[in-house]
Amino acid sequence: MGIDVGSISTKGVIMTEDNRILCSGYIWTEGDPITAVKKLVGIMEGQFDKEKYRIVATGTTGSARKLTGAIVDATVVKNEITAHAVGTTTFHPDVRTILEIGGQDSKIILIDHGVASDYAMNTLCAAGTGAFLSSQSRRLGIEVEDMGAIAVKSKHPTPIAARCTVFAESDLVHKIQVGHSKEDIIAGLCQAVVNNYLNNVGKGKRIKSPVVFQGGVSRNIGVVKAFEQALGCPVIVDENGHLMGAIGVAILARRNPVRRVFDFAMRNVEFTTREVVCGHCPNHCEIIVVSRDGKQIDSWGNRCERGAIHPAK
Repeated sequence: MGIDVGSISTKGVIMTEDNRILCSGYIWTEGDPITAVKKLVGIMEGQFDKEKYRIVATGTTGSARKLTGAIVDATVVKNEITAHAVGTTTFHPDVRTILEIGGQDSKIILIDHGVASDYAMNTLCAAGTGAFLSSQSRRLGIEVEDMGAIAVKSKHPTPIAARCTVFAESDLVHKIQVGHSKEDIIAGLCQAVVNNYLNNVGKGKRIKSPVVFQGGVSRNIGVVKAFEQALGCPVIVDENGHLMGAIGVAILARRNPVRRVFDFAMRNVEFTTREVVCGHCPNHCEIIVVSRDGKQIDSWGNRCERGAIHPAK
């Protein structure tokens, strides 16, 4: 099983040893990763044949990978770059460039002979992310899921400044007021996301084909088309591209020799977190302590042994 918990969405897959997906789930994190993971596990449990299979290894990735790893008793905890690279090269062994745009951040991974050779991430500017498209869709009164289909109808995409979310929104309002059509504005927003991505995340990177595009925004056909026009080459969108982080970490868990049978009963367990500020030195490390039914099971954040908080014997 692989679980990818990000700031916006929580994804999961359960796979066989030959990389066949048995179960999957994609839900919103809603600022509560513990509840989201429990809900995701419940969704996948409903698809899972307990009479035929059992889960013998679990991997976690994403921004909440440590917390998720603690509550599901993961055998592998890996960063998003590694997870996405492993998942993508497994299903697309010839890939040279991975483009990924999520809800709050985006990344580019360059692949050389099946191994990640370089990468870059953008976690500061929202103008090149799904959150930007989502906020603009609300302003335009349409569902974000419909933006791609509307964008491809445009014949003259509206140029929209996308260096910054604030400037983009101001430019968008202006273009609406002067009478640009909704189709052209939405196509312009898709192009703005691509331009922002290439000028920031992809700056200085040699983007080589084959190119695979993943993350939640890869489901927007308008953004896919804009990437193909900007790069001058086809852009591959895997049908499971939005799950690729979870797929990659599931594969890594399978490769790891450590085996632990996963128990779906964790959905009924109470997990809590608390923050402890260490005062042993001027660093004042912020330590996160995770408890299961009131008993501490993990902690992290300390930079040295003086800040270590060990579970009670």
